[in-house]
Amino acid sequence: MSKKNTKEKLFFPLMSITVILVFFFSFMLGRYQIDPITLIKVLLSRIFPIERTWNVQVETVIFQIRLPRIIAALFVGASLSLSGLTYQGLFQNPMVSPDVLGTTSGAAFGAALGIFMNLSYIGIAITSFVFGLVAVLLVMLISSRIPSKPILALVLSGIMISSLFSSLVSFIKLVADTDNVLPSITYYLMGSLSSIRKSDVWFVIIIFVIASVPLIGLRWKLNVMTQGDEEATTLGVNTKRVRAISIISSTLMTAATVAVAGMIGWVGLVIPHFVRMCIGCDYRKTIPASMLMGSAFLLFVDTIARNVSTMEIPLGILTSFIGAPFFIYLIIREGKKI
Repeated sequence: MSKKNTKEKLFFPLMSITVILVFFFSFMLGRYQIDPITLIKVLLSRIFPIERTWNVQVETVIFQIRLPRIIAALFVGASLSLSGLTYQGLFQNPMVSPDVLGTTSGAAFGAALGIFMNLSYIGIAITSFVFGLVAVLLVMLISSRIPSKPILALVLSGIMISSLFSSLVSFIKLVADTDNVLPSITYYLMGSLSSIRKSDVWFVIIIFVIASVPLIGLRWKLNVMTQGDEEATTLGVNTKRVRAISIISSTLMTAATVAVAGMIGWVGLVIPHFVRMCIGCDYRKTIPASMLMGSAFLLFVDTIARNVSTMEIPLGILTSFIGAPFFIYLIIREGKKI
């Protein structure tokens, strides 16, 4: 058996075990620490009749505080990594990330606008999600005017719209109240799961399911799309339809993550690279692999964020701190092959 086949066979069992381990350690670690025996008893008590040997506070911490946050981290990580994988394949560019079409910038503007207008928590999430979709809709409308070069048109339109919404965010920061509003906008845009709610969890899960199912169904067509539009068309793939469905699905996931967790960079850029290094480029394998690794990575980072210091560190800072050095390593590694 070749080294590559061995790596592929071991990847999914090892990654599944990693997700389970990080899942349980996330429950145990925190300012209120819970021992593993108590944790298992409390979790199983919702399924089996187990005698209560713990106080109510333990259940509150596990089910009301940590469980929503842990589940949200799993699905946000899976959403970002799957979006990044899809975009990198569609644009045939490993430097592409989920914000390539301006989704992140549009959603960030929506959130900043919601905070500036003093909307409710749900109102902020809705405006963020809606403007994320609006940004990509504008990109697709502009790029449709250049049908001869669809990839280039999408990328250039994305850069322009992303810059536009980034400027609008800067303007809101400029005119926002420096005592209350500006700090709230700044912290939100750094990315965090500290204020996650059960409604957010359900929102992310529903959007993830709606968006990931079409991508899983199109996995073999996405393999063909990486060969270029002409080759894919020759093999009977409707490239416009596949590209539109993939962009819409990835946009939904990215906008949903920004709406509930703010801007979390590098996950959608680095994780797909690491997955391809481990198991190759076949979308039949990389789609589930990206979801698993993205979930484990973001949950691991979130656990560090709430335990490393007395003040919680925003996720955007930690993902950049971990992702940037790794990406530098990838650039050097690929440079040596040339």
